[in-house]
Amino acid sequence: MALLITDECINCDVCEPECPNDAISQGDTVYVIDPNKCTECVGHYDTPQCVEVCPVDCIPKDSAHVESRAELQVKYEQLMAA
Repeated sequence: MALLITDECINCDVCEPECPNDAISQGDTVYVIDPNKCTECVGHYDTPQCVEVCPVDCIPKDSAHVESRAELQVKYEQLMAA
């Protein structure tokens, strides 16, 4: 399952550089996560790094993009091959 950044985001800029897949970028009002690139850090880390550093806890799982750990691993492998 990809993650998403809610409108509670304070644009503190700490999540974007932590993303190993470059899935986080500045949106119109808050940062956004590209679900096609988000692997919840599977393949890189044990836990999502953006969630670890977020000071306002505004990065939940995105129920619109449900994926298993195995599917996230495949996505990671495809991203690394590109």
